Amino acid sequence: MPTRFFATLPFVAFCLALAATVWAQGVNVPTSSATEGQLTSGGVPLVRATPVDTAPIIDGQILGDPAYDAAVLATGFVQSRPFEGLPASERTEVRIVYTADTLYFGVVCYTDDPASIIVADSRRDSDLTETDSFRIILDTYHDGLNGFVFGTNPAGVEYDGQLTNEGQGSRGSGGGFNLNWDGVWQVSTQVNDQGWTAEIAIPFRTLRYPSSDDQTWGMNFQRNIRAQNEQVFWAPLPRQFNLNRISLAGELQGLTVPAQRNLQLMPYALGKAVHRSAGGSDTTTGDVGVDLKYSVTPSLTLDGTYNTDFAQVEVDDQQVNLDRFNLFFPEKRPFFLENAGLFSVGQQGAVDIFFSRRIGLGAGGSQIPILGGGRLSGKVGRNTNIGFLNMQQDSVTSAGSPQQNFTVARVRQDLANRSNVGAIAGNRQAAGDLSTDADYTRTFAVDGRWGIGQGGTISGFVAQTDTGAGARTGGSEGGDTHAYSVSGQHESSWSRVSLIYTEVAPDFNPEVGFLAREGYRRAYATVFTTFRPDAFLGLHEIRPHTYHNTYWNYDTGLHETQFTHIDNHLEWRNGYEIHTGMNITREGIFEAFEIFPGVIVPPGVYDHQEAQIVGNTNLGAPVSGELRWIEGGLFGGERTTIQPEVTVRAGETFNASFAWSYNDLRLPGGEFVTNLLRLRTSYSFTTRMFFQALVQYNDRANLWSSNLRFGLLSDANTGLFVVYNDIQGIGPTLSPGAGRTLTLKYSYLFDLLR
Repeated sequence: MPTRFFATLPFVAFCLALAATVWAQGVNVPTSSATEGQLTSGGVPLVRATPVDTAPIIDGQILGDPAYDAAVLATGFVQSRPFEGLPASERTEVRIVYTADTLYFGVVCYTDDPASIIVADSRRDSDLTETDSFRIILDTYHDGLNGFVFGTNPAGVEYDGQLTNEGQGSRGSGGGFNLNWDGVWQVSTQVNDQGWTAEIAIPFRTLRYPSSDDQTWGMNFQRNIRAQNEQVFWAPLPRQFNLNRISLAGELQGLTVPAQRNLQLMPYALGKAVHRSAGGSDTTTGDVGVDLKYSVTPSLTLDGTYNTDFAQVEVDDQQVNLDRFNLFFPEKRPFFLENAGLFSVGQQGAVDIFFSRRIGLGAGGSQIPILGGGRLSGKVGRNTNIGFLNMQQDSVTSAGSPQQNFTVARVRQDLANRSNVGAIAGNRQAAGDLSTDADYTRTFAVDGRWGIGQGGTISGFVAQTDTGAGARTGGSEGGDTHAYSVSGQHESSWSRVSLIYTEVAPDFNPEVGFLAREGYRRAYATVFTTFRPDAFLGLHEIRPHTYHNTYWNYDTGLHETQFTHIDNHLEWRNGYEIHTGMNITREGIFEAFEIFPGVIVPPGVYDHQEAQIVGNTNLGAPVSGELRWIEGGLFGGERTTIQPEVTVRAGETFNASFAWSYNDLRLPGGEFVTNLLRLRTSYSFTTRMFFQALVQYNDRANLWSSNLRFGLLSDANTGLFVVYNDIQGIGPTLSPGAGRTLTLKYSYLFDLLR
């Protein structure tokens, strides 16, 4: 163990002592009267769904629709913020009925002042935080871990996603909450003098559930009353948790569900015109492909794809890299994101055992043709999750890249109290004329999670890789190829404590995954506290916290990176925030690297301090602003980072944000400035027709780019897309991939067993 490890022991001991204190506090779950006076034996609210012969009319009109006359009210919502445990300031009623094929929710959100209703966006899957909104979470297996989320706002936005492991992982990128899952369902809303209403129709074939006829599901509702910065829940939640804490959900009883019969085809046709700046070439192409979805059982789904194309997907946000490690770009392609949480093992963005961006995308984000593939995923029984993915990537002769086959197999057994154990295996195998049999990489891992009460969690993984001689770029046969991590976390109403230790050997090569840096040992600890003062200067929360993150080189023990962060967040009830912090950093460089053209950082140990201030106005207002400022040392010199962002909204139709990232570095090896500018705008004609633009300027990468998208959506995010991409270099230097592309893509969902 490196000697420098012992220098961190006082800090770790402090964190452990504080963690023990926090752990002893336990979790305070607020209580309230149950819906219509009904409680389960475990003390959570319950409601029975009412079968009806005549389906409601999906028009947003709840009161007066006879289909809801016999429905039992789910009401009695309780605040999580701003005043935990108090009744909601506005009444909410939910009526639940179902027919032979569809589940219906009739939601009435009463509001004393309808003029105070805030609607921020109407695009599909737009964020529901800074708007009045309503969300439903359904735990169809009643396992307390996994579920489906549906949400809307007064504009009738369609918001849906899949939940895995109670949301542990990154939002929207295939981790614990997969926002890119798109189901087939309907919603209609109305705003009236009593508030606003939402009517939601979810076909049973959109969901996955056990085979039994009569079922009980976990369920919870969340309503945002944005003008009052208020979050309320049907099944009360402690303030440290959100809707994803499905183990504390209420119950939906009285469901008699049909046997699943689901076969969907989603063909597409595509036309593309391309102009390349290098050589001035022009090409026009056309293509077709198809996706298939079939319910093998009510809980097991087969997805297939042929000649896959993702031209409709928004391009990556540009990033500025000021160190020597790999940047992480999240997955955005829909096919790879359905049930992606099941395949997620490791530490997202740091050590991912499987990372789907390795398939069909080159190092610079350029597309590599995908010939086809399939995925089988879901549950066998009530608690056994399985996943199998096989994809065939085409060769790129001009780059000397052979065909690649990617295979991933996953199994996870869910256990009591938010716990599970699982294993995953991945394989990349080159094929075709440009390959050799020894060009392969294989990865194996086991992982687990142990829930302790409602506040405690211990988790970890152990992994091993095997790289063939034809794929090795460094290291040698018999090198150290393991990685493992163990972490513990505890959350209470006023604090969160986390401890993590990770080890990645120098020859660990998860080529079907992602690795931010190679050959290290890492220790991480954080203590995050929250206080809610009572009527003091309008403050809602005070959040003092600290964390310590340190890396040692695996072979030499060199203290490569240390980052100690001491901060305090002040949040006012009007939505304003100020974060004041100090960072103590260390970078140990054992090999010189070029941070900027002509600017070399030599080997050495660099110790620095920096101050930072972060602030924002009310993000729910029509005009809002954010600012991040950092001033301090870097690699023996100084740096100034300024990152302002301004957002403008006009109701639910128009959104625009302008962000600027400015870095001024004054290093011994030279001085330079980087600028990254991003303009993002959108206009929603309806909830299913939009125009969106993303314009980026990055002088560090020597390019500016624009991505313009028009979408006319149908079910499950299919429909017509018109996409224009333009990439140009800055100055005389030609940027890689420079040119213009115009793409028209149309896809349609055929529900063959509807």
